[in-house]
Amino acid sequence: MTSQDTRRTLEGTVADAVRPLPGVAYLRPALTDLLRGAVARPAGSAGVRAVPAPDGRGWRIDVKLTTLRGHRAVDVSRAVRDVARAAALTLLEPDGTPDIEITVTVTGVL
Repeated sequence: MTSQDTRRTLEGTVADAVRPLPGVAYLRPALTDLLRGAVARPAGSAGVRAVPAPDGRGWRIDVKLTTLRGHRAVDVSRAVRDVARAAALTLLEPDGTPDIEITVTVTGVL
């Protein structure tokens, strides 16, 4: 699997894992996701961006989302981070690249 294939699979896996969590209204696409063609990135992974770490031994994953009113953003962020890490590890551990940095950004509240 190439690095691009791994990135796309990783983004989709993390997006699918965090989308149904309590308090997550939706994943928030970045401006580049909105401007980029559908061929470059599947719509299902909008709001999740994965890039290889500079040292090449792991991944940095950014998740941007909007929370639902009545849910504490800090609790939703922690749950998203934990589930995203678990989902990424299930995909990456067989490749021997378990170094994962997860960043969760709450962009709004519905």
